[in-house]
Amino acid sequence: MTAPNRDKRWTARYWARVLAATVAASIVVTLVFTGVSWRTPPRVLLEQFLVALLFSCVIGPMLALVMPRVGHAAACRFTFPFNWFVLIPTMVAIAIVGSFTAILILAAIGYLHGAGIIAAWMAGSLKASIIVTLTFGIFVTVLETMRSRLEETTVALRTKERDEAEARRLAAEAQLASIESRVQPHFLFNTLNSIASLVHDDPAGAERMTGQLAALLRSALDSTAMPLVPLEEELRIVRAYLDIERVRFGHRLRYDVHLDEGASTAAVPRMALQTLVENSVKYAVSPRREGGSISVTAAASSGRVRVTVEDDGPGFDPALRPEGHGLALLDARLAMLFGDRASMRVDRRAGHTDVTLEVPS
Repeated sequence: MTAPNRDKRWTARYWARVLAATVAASIVVTLVFTGVSWRTPPRVLLEQFLVALLFSCVIGPMLALVMPRVGHAAACRFTFPFNWFVLIPTMVAIAIVGSFTAILILAAIGYLHGAGIIAAWMAGSLKASIIVTLTFGIFVTVLETMRSRLEETTVALRTKERDEAEARRLAAEAQLASIESRVQPHFLFNTLNSIASLVHDDPAGAERMTGQLAALLRSALDSTAMPLVPLEEELRIVRAYLDIERVRFGHRLRYDVHLDEGASTAAVPRMALQTLVENSVKYAVSPRREGGSISVTAAASSGRVRVTVEDDGPGFDPALRPEGHGLALLDARLAMLFGDRASMRVDRRAGHTDVTLEVPS
């Protein structure tokens, strides 16, 4: 809701409360100060109520317009209870002016006449007006002050919560950017080392690999503002990476990528699967003369997408992952982007290592 709409809502509610207080004051005056009883004829009762309502309708809006401003000014200059030495005389002055105005209106419409109008006003109406004005004025002033303080506290609390949420969001974005800045150079340095190893022995291969790297980096840099990308796009990056590494390892690197159609649009952390595949290259292909096989499969089921990267290498101990390890970084990214809605599991058995990533579809 916009600020003008909030102001309009507050004004409507404020004047609704003023109207309710005005009617209540009229009833009190009719029952307490006019001498009516259960034997009073309805016509006389209605007449007395309408006269009281006139006084309330003159005095009530004056209180509603003047007292908030006077109350604010008094609160700024005086502490409790000294501010009431300003508020009470103000209410009495409003009661005097308002009741005199109501008497003039009654005289103007012919309800009152004669030379004793002023004396009658000072004898009865003025006293009742002052008493009722002070009673309702003090009650409403205290009530509105408490309501105003409650609203100010609520606004301050919501502002604090919003600022804290914004601070958490910015901190998370900064941490995510820090993590990604460590992932991308890690991949880049490994690839550049691969290119360097081919420069002398296979210049043509190095040239092709440089072109593939340029295309891969262009794709990654185009999505730097997107921490999550469709699984289909992420697998395209994986294929590009494996093609680059195949230039280096030749027939020693064997791989296949399978994507179920229903899983293609699932959102995964950018460069996440490349991190898993790079890990397989490091442990399954690079250290062995015969190389190794890497399989990437993705399938959707029951609102979840499961992506598994499997290799036939000797594997590694998943419990010994130092800070900065690719899987440790991926763990941090999953927690930051999905909370407990995503998971990663490492299964190691003889001749096989599976890393399974599960995210919401």
